[in-house]
Amino acid sequence: MKRLLPPIAALAGAALVLAAPAPAAGPEPIRGVVTKIDAGQITVRPKSGAPRTITLTPDWSVQVTKPIAISEIKEGSFIGTSEIPQEDGSGKSLEVHVFPPGVKIGEGHYAWNLRKGSMMTNGTVGKVTTGARGGRELQVSYSTGQRKIVVPPKVPVVQITNGDRSLVKTGAKVFLVAFPKPGGGGEITGAVAVGEKGAAPPM
Repeated sequence: MKRLLPPIAALAGAALVLAAPAPAAGPEPIRGVVTKIDAGQITVRPKSGAPRTITLTPDWSVQVTKPIAISEIKEGSFIGTSEIPQEDGSGKSLEVHVFPPGVKIGEGHYAWNLRKGSMMTNGTVGKVTTGARGGRELQVSYSTGQRKIVVPPKVPVVQITNGDRSLVKTGAKVFLVAFPKPGGGGEITGAVAVGEKGAAPPM
């Protein structure tokens, strides 16, 4: 496995690390369309705001989010899910990404920016209950606690797999986390996620 970029959120080697975005000067999740890429930089046009040009580390990696059936979320799976906290203390999933077997990183429950008020929960699935209309209720444990996560039936569920750099090209929909360069001078990332068959990564 390639070196993982710590902390907060990054894709590298065989895993996607998702963690809380830090204030202004910290790492920032970026979602958008590639407008330019070369050996050392990628420019992404987000849904709002100006295009962002981010330096790529020499060993930057590509991860592909591949849709899978909700039934593939099983006891023992290590998942990440963007979710909206509910009044009863549970979380309602906006998406679920299943990590490769043996990968357990980004563990915890923290603020996320997929939608206003959203959180990110990464942890190990315990009991799985089939819910209404084929959805799932999951007990997800992490180092500091446990949460009940409700996964509606039509929420995107994806498996993270390795991909080739050729998939990251002009027009591709991508997700990445930009880290401030040490000492200033722009941003850098070690990994870029793309969706299978051109879909946008859901996280």
